[in-house]
Amino acid sequence: AYSVYSNVDTFADTGALSVYAGCQPENLGDVATVAREVLADVARNGLTDAEVARAKGSLRGGLVLGLEDSASRMNRIGRSELNYGNHRSISETLMNIDAVTTEQVCQIASEVLHRPPAVAVVGPYRRKRDLPASVRRLGS
Repeated sequence: AYSVYSNVDTFADTGALSVYAGCQPENLGDVATVAREVLADVARNGLTDAEVARAKGSLRGGLVLGLEDSASRMNRIGRSELNYGNHRSISETLMNIDAVTTEQVCQIASEVLHRPPAVAVVGPYRRKRDLPASVRRLGS
């Protein structure tokens, strides 16, 4: 894969974890297999304290860097009002991030990652049966 990333979207009563991988069509089956194996490993075994600390640091850093852009600040305030009915300060948000434990992350990961995913593929595939078997199995 030439590009792989994940993203989380949160809303008042739901959310979405997205995993994106850009690859050549001939590599799609292998990329899907690796992604499935990594997510299954996290669901089964969780994450280490070091991995959670790194993720929390990345989240904190992205949040603070986003304060430099007025559009990002306004988006954050609007989302906070819509999702929570009030504006959460940066210091409150950072404290909430710090309060999350590895055990909490592992529990949520286990719950979320054991659910069957929704799968979307963009490429030279006209029908589901044209997809590699490893991709067809992802959504079932």
